[in-house]
Amino acid sequence: MGRARNLRLPCAPLHESLPAVTTSIWFWIAFHIGVFIAIGIDLFTFHQRGRELSMAAAARRSVLWVLVSLGFNALVWRIKGPHHGLDFFTGYLIEYSLSMDNIFVFVLIFAHFHVPPRAQHRVLVWGIIGALIMRGTMILGGIALVQRFHFILYLFGLFLLITAAQMFFGKRPAHDFAEGWVLRTCRRILPITREFHDEHFKVRVDDRWMLTPLALTMIVIEVTDLIFAVDSIPAIFAITRDPFIVYTSNICAILGLRSLYFLLAGLMKRFIYLRTGLALVLGFVGIKMILADYFPLPRAVSLGIIVLILAVTIAISMAKTKNDGAAEGRK
Repeated sequence: MGRARNLRLPCAPLHESLPAVTTSIWFWIAFHIGVFIAIGIDLFTFHQRGRELSMAAAARRSVLWVLVSLGFNALVWRIKGPHHGLDFFTGYLIEYSLSMDNIFVFVLIFAHFHVPPRAQHRVLVWGIIGALIMRGTMILGGIALVQRFHFILYLFGLFLLITAAQMFFGKRPAHDFAEGWVLRTCRRILPITREFHDEHFKVRVDDRWMLTPLALTMIVIEVTDLIFAVDSIPAIFAITRDPFIVYTSNICAILGLRSLYFLLAGLMKRFIYLRTGLALVLGFVGIKMILADYFPLPRAVSLGIIVLILAVTIAISMAKTKNDGAAEGRK
């Protein structure tokens, strides 16, 4: 009985059960309707522009996506309560910051395939739709595993610590995707043209349907996102195991990834300590996950530590590369 009372502690240890107040199916439906409406509006306005996003336009859209996500956060706070609202914000912050590391790899992928800037937007849009399916499946599977086998949480925590160590001490191979198994397999089993055909993923050549390099790029992006999801989804289990919070915070962070890409693609060289900050965040989350049954941290403390790590590393990066940014601006 004493242990049962501990399940209601405000600091939310990892052994807590799923919230008693379940999320209405209509809330799930409304969220997905909102997501597809937002993607549709974004696609329509982009095509109306008739050109790729400028940095200023990308900045405005990035701010808009953040405001939309925070508005949804406020709705979660009101409907599901303050604890769930804080969990959503913490999960969103973790996923959004980790997405910056995704951008670095996306820049390399697009450069390797020589994808035109305007076509990059279409690849990222379809990548979001693929992520909705992949991440939803992974989240539901992960929650089912955690509910059935509690020790999985400790394995997730250990995995995050290993990932953090690799990120902190090692370097991500820059061109693994260039001759990786994904490309070899695709080129072996799929008919692929040598040239781009505007923004089309497939084209008819000599009465035969063939994929274009843009489709191959999208496949590599999807596989890359799946690999990133393996890192990021376990991290949010240290915050909450509410399926709705885990899923929606992931998707809201991903929705802003396209605009963030066009904003930061040319500035990634300035974030020299970003990966160090992300490694520290993953390490903290991994330790929190392993020790939460014995030394649970209040939600506000966890959020404060994550914000502090990211703010300090980004500020130091920008200060360290200030002269580099000024030099680029004079070119």
